[in-house]
Amino acid sequence: MIPILDSKRQYAKIGKEIEKEVIEVLASGSYILGKHNKALQSEFSNFVGTKYSVGLNSGTDALHLALRALDIGRGDEVITTAFTFVATASAIGLAGATPVFVDINPDTFTIDANKIEAAITPKTKAIIPVHLYGQAAEMDKIMDIAKRHNLKVVEDCAQAIGAEYDGQKVGSFGDFGCFSFYPTKNLGGMGDGGMITCNDENLYNRVLALRNHGGAIRYYHDELGVNSRLDEIQAAILRVKMPYINEWNEKRRENAYRYNEMFAKYPEILTPQEADNTYCVYHQYTIRIENRDEVHKLLQENGIGAMIYYPVPLHLQKLHKSLGYKEGDLPLTEKDTKMVMSLPMFPEITPEEQQTVVDMVVKCLNMTKQAV
Repeated sequence: MIPILDSKRQYAKIGKEIEKEVIEVLASGSYILGKHNKALQSEFSNFVGTKYSVGLNSGTDALHLALRALDIGRGDEVITTAFTFVATASAIGLAGATPVFVDINPDTFTIDANKIEAAITPKTKAIIPVHLYGQAAEMDKIMDIAKRHNLKVVEDCAQAIGAEYDGQKVGSFGDFGCFSFYPTKNLGGMGDGGMITCNDENLYNRVLALRNHGGAIRYYHDELGVNSRLDEIQAAILRVKMPYINEWNEKRRENAYRYNEMFAKYPEILTPQEADNTYCVYHQYTIRIENRDEVHKLLQENGIGAMIYYPVPLHLQKLHKSLGYKEGDLPLTEKDTKMVMSLPMFPEITPEEQQTVVDMVVKCLNMTKQAV
C-alpha cells in the first residue's frame, strides 16, 4: 500500500520534538492564546512576508473572517474559481455574499485571470484566487484588475504555504492571505487550524475582534463575531514544524520532477505544469487522464492511494443550484474535473515507491483501454 500521504513517516522523524512541546503546554496550564500562538504568528508573518498574522481554528474561518473584515456581505458578489474545495465558496456564502465563478487555465488549474473582468458587475466587491495544489495564480494580473476596479483580494492559500509568484510568497499580495493547517497540508497540524495574513493594521485588529466574539476588549462586543482561536497545542506543534517547511517543499518539488521524468514516455498521461515565474510547492501531484474513474478504481484496488480533487465543480454542486449555473458554463473546469487524479505525494515518498505508482497507473490505464 502506498498512501496519498503518510504522516507517520514525518512523525517518526520529529515526534520527540513535538511530544516535548505538547507536554510543556499541558504542564503550563496556558491553553488558549498562549506564548506559542503569539510566537507562531510572528514567525509566520516573517515567513510569508507580511506585517501581521492571526491564528484561527481553520482555513475556512480565515476566508470567512477576511470577507467579514472587508465588510463584504449581503448583496455583494465575489469572483472566484469553481475548481476548488467547497470552503472557498462556503466562506462567501457564510458572509452573506454571492459567489461568481470563472473558468480556469487548464494547465495550472488556477483561475484564468484573463476571464475575470468579464465577470465584474456593479455588485462585485472582491476576488478570491485559489492557489490550487500548491500552484500560484497569476497574481500580477489579478492585482492589476483589482486596483483598476477598486476590488478587494483575498488569497486562498490553503494548499500553498511557501508557493511564490515572481519571487513573492502567496498570501502577501492581497488584502488578506488565508492558510489552512489541516493535517494533510504541507504544514499540517494534528487537528484543525488556520492563519490569516495581512499588512493593514486596521484589518488586523478587525480580525482579532471578529475571532473573539466581535470584541476587542473582553466582555465588550461591538459586532457579531465568532469563536475562532488557534489551539495552543496546535500552535506549539506547528512551531516545531515551521523550520522544516522549506526542506519539505523542496523534497515535494524533487518528487514532482521525478514523477515528470517517469511519465515522460507516456504522452497520454498529462503531468502538471509549472509556470516559469512561479514556485509550486506541490501540495498535490495531479495528472490528467482519460477513463479517470475506472483508472482510479483500479489503483485503489491495487493499493495505490490516488485521490480525486475534485470530481464535481462548485458551480454544478447542489449547494449552488439557486445560482442558475448549468453544465457547459465553465467548459475547461468541467473537462478537467473529469480527468484529474492526484497521486501519492509527500516529502518522504521514495523513488522506488514513485516508480511503483507510475507503473501501476500505466498498467491500469491500459486495462481500461482494453476493456472498451
